[in-house]
Amino acid sequence: MAKLTCVPLHRIDRNVLKAETRELNQVLTTPTQYVIPTFQRDYEWTEQGQWALLFEDLVSAVDRLEDARAKAIAVNIPAAVLEKNVAPHFLGAVVCEQLPSSTGGVDKRTVIDGQQRLTTLMLVLRGVLDVLVERESELAGTIKRLLWNPAELKKEPHEIYKLWPRRKDRDIWKRIMDDETPPSGSHLYEQARRFFGEQTREVIVAEDGSDRSEAVVNALIGLFKLVVIDLEDNDDAQVIFEVLNGRQTPLSASDLVKNLLFLRGDFEDDSIVDTLYDQYWAEFDDEWWKVVVGRGHAARGRRDVLLSSWLTAVASHDVNVGHLYAEVRNYLAIGQRATADILAEIHSYAIAYATVYGRLSVDEPKLARSYKRIRELDVVTATPLLLWLRTVSSKELSTDEHILTVGAVESWLMRRALVNATTRGYGRTFVDVLRDAQKAAAEGLSIPTAVAAALNGFSKSLWWPSDDDILESFTTRRFYDGVLSRGRLRYLLAEVDRHLRSRNPKTEQGDFAYDDLQIEHIMPVNWEANWPVDAGDEAERLRAEQDRSQHIHRLGNLTLITGSFNGSQSDSAWDVKRPALSAQSKLQINAEVAKVDQWDEAAITARATNLAQAVGVIWPEAARFAV
Repeated sequence: MAKLTCVPLHRIDRNVLKAETRELNQVLTTPTQYVIPTFQRDYEWTEQGQWALLFEDLVSAVDRLEDARAKAIAVNIPAAVLEKNVAPHFLGAVVCEQLPSSTGGVDKRTVIDGQQRLTTLMLVLRGVLDVLVERESELAGTIKRLLWNPAELKKEPHEIYKLWPRRKDRDIWKRIMDDETPPSGSHLYEQARRFFGEQTREVIVAEDGSDRSEAVVNALIGLFKLVVIDLEDNDDAQVIFEVLNGRQTPLSASDLVKNLLFLRGDFEDDSIVDTLYDQYWAEFDDEWWKVVVGRGHAARGRRDVLLSSWLTAVASHDVNVGHLYAEVRNYLAIGQRATADILAEIHSYAIAYATVYGRLSVDEPKLARSYKRIRELDVVTATPLLLWLRTVSSKELSTDEHILTVGAVESWLMRRALVNATTRGYGRTFVDVLRDAQKAAAEGLSIPTAVAAALNGFSKSLWWPSDDDILESFTTRRFYDGVLSRGRLRYLLAEVDRHLRSRNPKTEQGDFAYDDLQIEHIMPVNWEANWPVDAGDEAERLRAEQDRSQHIHRLGNLTLITGSFNGSQSDSAWDVKRPALSAQSKLQINAEVAKVDQWDEAAITARATNLAQAVGVIWPEAARFAV
C-alpha cells in the first residue's frame, strides 16, 4: 500500500486546507459520493503491485485486534480498554474538493488525489461482502452501508454508489457493485473483487474453526485510516497535490528516531552528544544505509529496517516499520534505560545487520553461505532473530551453535519455498521463535534446539517440510515459472551443483559464475517435432502427450548451461542434444544427464529424486538441528 506522506502544514498556508485522520467507517458511512474526475489516469493497482500487500496489512490489523481482545479476556478487563490502543494502519492521503450537491441529498466530492487507494478500498469491501453474504452473516449490512448510499436520498440513480468512477469505467463499476456473483472477466475491477473475496475466505475462519468475521470487519472499518484533506474554496489544489506527491522531502522514520534519542536530555554533559553521534550514529549517513530495500508498501531505507529489527528483538514483539517512530517512542517511555546504552545497542545491531546483509565479512564460511542463501530468499521477517543471534555472547552461543541455529532458519525457509508454502504469518512466526530463543538463553538451555523446536512446532500451514514433501514437490510440481522465480530456480540448481562438486574429489576445483548461466529444459518445451511419444491408440497418445507436457517444467527436466552450449541444438532430438549436454559436464549437475540412454518421463522423475536427495543434505530436516 502507498505510504503515508507527512505534510508539514507550515509548507502550506495553514488557512487553506482542512486535514483529518479518519477511520474507513467515518469516511464512508455518511451519505457521500466520491467522484473520480474523467482526467484521472486509469485504475492501475494489481495483485502483485498493491492488492496482496494491502490484504497482508488487513490480516496484520486483524491479528493485532484479536491479540488485544484475547489479552483483555486474560486480565479480565473490558476489551474496549485495550482495543483503543491497537495500532491502526494508515493508508495515505485522499484529497477532495466539494461539488455542488442538492440540499438534503447526497454530499458530493471530487477526488483530486488518492483515487487508486480509495477505489481499491471499495473493491476490498465488495470482496469481503461476497464472503459475508455467503456465510449469511449479519455483518453484511455494515459493509453495504459503506458501499451504497441510502436509496431515499438519491436524486439520480448513480448517486446510490459511494464511489463513482471515471465516465469510461461507470458501466463496469455498476456491475462490480451490484452483481451478486463476482464477475468472471479480466478487468482489474473484476480481478480485484475476486482476489479480495478469495483472500477473505482464507482468513475468515481461524485454524481452530472459529469465525473471525467480526474481527475482519472491525479491523477493516476501524483500524484502516485515511488522511482526508478537504479543500476549501481558496485552496490551490495543484500546490497541495505536488507537496503530497513528494515535491518536498519528508523526514524518514530513522530521522525522527534520531531526533527523539538525541533530544531525550539525559546526558550529563552536552558535549557528549557529539561524541555519541560520531561513535554510534554517524555511519548511518553513509549512502548504503539510505538505500531502499523491500517491495511495495514495505519498501524502506535500510536504516528504518534496522531500527524496526532492533526494536522487534529487544521488545520481543512484531514492530511495524510503518509505525516505527511511535513504537520507539512508546518503548522509551516505559523503560528506564540510558540513551547512551540504547545507542550502543543500536550500533551493535547495525554491525550485525551489515554482516548478515553482506556489507561486512563473516569469518565463518558456513555462516556466510547461510546468510547469502537467506538473502536470496528475500525473507526480511527473519532479520530480527538473525541480528539478535549475532549479539549473543559466545558463552551463551558458540560458533558451532550459531552456525547450526542459522542453518535451521535457512532450512525451514528454503524447504517451505521448495514446496510453494505460504509466507503469510512469517512476521509473527519469527517473533515467537525469537522469544523461545531468548528464553532458552536466559535459562542456559540450547538456543539451536529451541529455535529448531519452535520452527518445527507450528501448525500445518507453517510446517517444516519433510524429505517426502520435497520429493513430492520435485516430482509433481511445475518449477519453471511456477514454484520458484527464474532467479531462485537458478540459485537452487547452482547450490545443488556446488554441493555435488564438494562431494566429488575428482571434479575441477573453483567456482562458476552461476548468475551468468542459463536455465535449460533438457526435454525441450517444443518437443513435438523431435521427441514423439511412444503410444498406442489415439486416446493413449493424448494421455501420453498430456503427461509429457506436465513433466516438461518439473525440476528433474531443468538444468544449467554455460555459454558454450549450442543453442541451435536446444530443440533437437536426444541423440543430437545429448553430446551437447555431455560437453557441459564440468557442471556436476549435468554429469549424469548425458549418461542416460533415453530421456523421458521416467528419467525426469529419477533425476528429480536425485535432486531431492541432494537438497535433503543441503537443507536438512528439523531433527538434524536438535543438540
